[in-house]
Amino acid sequence: MQIPWKLLPSAVLCKTGAVSPRAIRIELLIVFTVTLGMSGVRSLLSLIDSLLKPQALSDQKVALNVPQSTLSLLDLAKQLTGVITLLAWGALGAYLLWRAGVALREAGLRWSARIDLPRGIGLAALIGIPGLALYLGAHAAGLALTVQPSTLGGHWWRVPVLMLSAFGNAWAEEVLVVGYLLTRLRHLGTGRWQALAGSAVLRGSYHLYQGFGGFIGNAIMGLVFGYLYQRSTRLWPLIIAHTVLDVVAFVGYALLRGHVGWLP
Repeated sequence: MQIPWKLLPSAVLCKTGAVSPRAIRIELLIVFTVTLGMSGVRSLLSLIDSLLKPQALSDQKVALNVPQSTLSLLDLAKQLTGVITLLAWGALGAYLLWRAGVALREAGLRWSARIDLPRGIGLAALIGIPGLALYLGAHAAGLALTVQPSTLGGHWWRVPVLMLSAFGNAWAEEVLVVGYLLTRLRHLGTGRWQALAGSAVLRGSYHLYQGFGGFIGNAIMGLVFGYLYQRSTRLWPLIIAHTVLDVVAFVGYALLRGHVGWLP
């Protein structure tokens, strides 16, 4: 049964007893300090560094999936450790909700191919096309760096790793920033719209390294994703949509780079 968004008591019952609001706030601080919150801080510092350089933002480049070793198999191993880290981040959020007595189905991790697949693919189209236009517009206006989704060489494992990386990003972000954060903020009695705004700003913050366009585009995506989650309490459509968006960006860029003139 879907649980409507509402103000809950100041303490929520869990398997080990009552958890105080203070304990939940400490938990949130720790979780996001070791995961995406700290990514947001590093991203802000990266943007400040870019702004202090003499070149315009659009003349600077930032690469997302980069080689980590000159040896192919060692590079593959390092890429996979990054994917495992992302999967672990999302699993941490899911585990903490489960440990607090929230069934994962109630947190949004219930699967229905009939419902989740079409919603996810449709959401990817809804977000992806305007998102690309926003990025190109922001880049042309000098508000975004030139984003290179992948600079990996032509290894046999490049496409599978990029696809795994796309899923890892989607799993970590949607479970932590939507399912985990919005559920925990609800436990704290945070209003629906305040929680939605906080989730969206957090999502935008760890994309600041891409420039102001990256922040705005991802914050808007966060508003849409968070709103849909609050209405449906389903995470898999968001994970699917995010995965599709990143696969298109990572793999598409790797295959099209140097062959089309419209990519910055």
